[in-house]
Amino acid sequence: MQIEVELKFPVPDLASVESQLVALGASLSPPRVERDVYYRHPARDFAATDEALRIRRVGSLGFLTYKGPKLDATTKTRQEIDLALPAGPSGPDAFAALLEALGFSPLAEVRKQRRKAKVPWQGRQVEASLDEVAQLGTFVEIELVTSPEDMEAAKQCLLALADRIGLAGSQRRSYLELLLERGG
Repeated sequence: MQIEVELKFPVPDLASVESQLVALGASLSPPRVERDVYYRHPARDFAATDEALRIRRVGSLGFLTYKGPKLDATTKTRQEIDLALPAGPSGPDAFAALLEALGFSPLAEVRKQRRKAKVPWQGRQVEASLDEVAQLGTFVEIELVTSPEDMEAAKQCLLALADRIGLAGSQRRSYLELLLERGG
């Protein structure tokens, strides 16, 4: 099993973070729009179990993602299963129809413009995402995908990178949780 160790930070200025990442040797991707539709389970409360199920659309690509409960008290570390859907709009639409036929229902949509970077740090390639999230503001996420045995070392790596580039005030709530709190 692979887990995703992630830290997320609200930031007032993405350009400042971008320049610091570039100084560390990262190159950023062009911006892309991601639309994430989250689903309610028909028989259990994902908010109570700290789980999530979503369909992400990025241009003509789609992904079905399950996120398990958070595994520690300071990061957003959790099991994540991410499956590519058939290309084109019919792939995500077909899976949405399948979920709804099984009793799942759409809960909310999170829209963001995202730029990604691979950051060489402490012998690892950290993935950084610079996000402009509709109705929420700007954030930076840094993450590593690793084994459960490496979780603590990965967490320390991310904390050191966050400190190096001046990120503070880590946010454990997901964009979905933040959006629902705002009544979105």
